[in-house]
Amino acid sequence: MIQDAIRAAKLDPDLYNAVEHDRSYTWRALVLVLIVSAASGIGSAIGLEGVSRIEGPVTDTITGVIGWVLWSASAAFIGTRLFAGTTDLGEMLRVLGYAQAPRIIGIIPLLGPVGWAWALVAGVVAVREGQEVTTGKAAVVVVTGGSVVVVLNWLAALVFGRLL
Repeated sequence: MIQDAIRAAKLDPDLYNAVEHDRSYTWRALVLVLIVSAASGIGSAIGLEGVSRIEGPVTDTITGVIGWVLWSASAAFIGTRLFAGTTDLGEMLRVLGYAQAPRIIGIIPLLGPVGWAWALVAGVVAVREGQEVTTGKAAVVVVTGGSVVVVLNWLAALVFGRLL
């Protein structure tokens, strides 16, 4: 799994194609999302004042999984409806789960935003390979799908009084 995560971070299209078609990668993608989300939360807890050493990693892990599922569902919907991409939710969960591998650098305080930016680029490669669309269309799917997740997160913040 570590070698696959490294290949995902290196933006290896062959890895994303393999992950797309092999259903056994779904659980591995979940584990990867859990690990990188917890690592990012640890980095936040270390580097940001006011973030609890326990609450940061727990919150980031929960929101990481929820965000992954929402991002995958919205990317599958947007890509198939707007660009005639060929995918399903399982494929998007797998490729976008692996696309989050670069977020592991978030364990180093203040590098979280770099990990997120790198993961967005990996997301474009993942969607391109997973939906068999152009890079431009994949970028639109990633940005639009990510925006849906951000909006839902802010709505949750309004309802629950804080970000998920």
